[in-house]
Amino acid sequence: MDTGILILRLLVGLLVAGHGVQKISSHLGGTGVEGGTEEFRADGFRGGALTALAAGGGQIGSGLLLAAGLLTPLAATGAIGVMTVALTVKWRHGLWVQNDGYEYPLVLIGTAAALAATGPGAWSLDAAIGLTPYPPWWAALALVAGLGSGLLTRIVLHRPPAPAIADR
Repeated sequence: MDTGILILRLLVGLLVAGHGVQKISSHLGGTGVEGGTEEFRADGFRGGALTALAAGGGQIGSGLLLAAGLLTPLAATGAIGVMTVALTVKWRHGLWVQNDGYEYPLVLIGTAAALAATGPGAWSLDAAIGLTPYPPWWAALALVAGLGSGLLTRIVLHRPPAPAIADR
C-alpha cells in the first residue's frame, strides 16, 4: 500500500508543481509570467502578473509538498484550491478534456482529497518526522478549505463579462 501511495503522491504532486512552473516560467513548455498573466486575463481574471505568480507559486508549493509527503493535509488543500479555480474556468466546456473540459482538474482534486484521507504513507517526510497518522477530520477540512478557497478566489478575482454593444 505504501508503494502505491508513494507513486500516486509523486505523480500528482509533480504534475501539479510542473503546471505551476509553466505558469511563471519558460520551463516545461511554459510561456513565462507574461503568458500566465495573459492566460488569466483571457479566462476573465483580474490581477495581472500577481495572479499568475500566486497561482503558479501555489501550484509549485502544494505540488512539491504533496510529492514529498510533507504537511500532507495542507498540501492537499493547496492543490484542491488551485484545481478548483481551474475547474471553474473549464466548467462551461463540460466534463471531457478533449472539449477543454474540467476532467483533469477534477481528477487532481479527487486525488488530493484521497491523499489527505489516506495519509502520505510510510515513505513520506510526514512519517519520517512523526506527523502521521493525521486524524480523519483533516481530510474533510482539506477538502472544504480547498474547495472554499478556490471558489472564493474565483468570486474575488473573476471579472463579469463585458456588456455586449448593440449593433447600430
